[in-house]
Amino acid sequence: AGLQALSEARAADGLRVVGVPCNQFGGQEPGTAAEIASFCTKNHGVTFPLLQKQDVNGAARSDLYRFLVGQKGDVRWNFEKFVVGRDGQVVARFGSGTTPGSAELASAIDQALGRTPPTAAP
Repeated sequence: AGLQALSEARAADGLRVVGVPCNQFGGQEPGTAAEIASFCTKNHGVTFPLLQKQDVNGAARSDLYRFLVGQKGDVRWNFEKFVVGRDGQVVARFGSGTTPGSAELASAIDQALGRTPPTAAP
């Protein structure tokens, strides 16, 4: 739900949220791609695209995650977030504990979109 809210709030700025299901973390996504999409839509109102289920760690790591992770180590848990700039380069990476509404994620999104974040009033 938090990612959906972020997607809706920042879509006009050019943000595109993409979900990538993975069942490597406690078996939390055992279903098919269609079942996962249905669950996300029904229970969280997700309208952003969901890719096919992928391995994010190990020998079968998908090409997408080979690119996103690079040499920086394995994904630790579901809902790790990667911010990719308009130029296709990874701007930032956040663990699952970083919420979609966090200031640090918002700042990275602003950077990726080439926007200057608003300054606080004195």
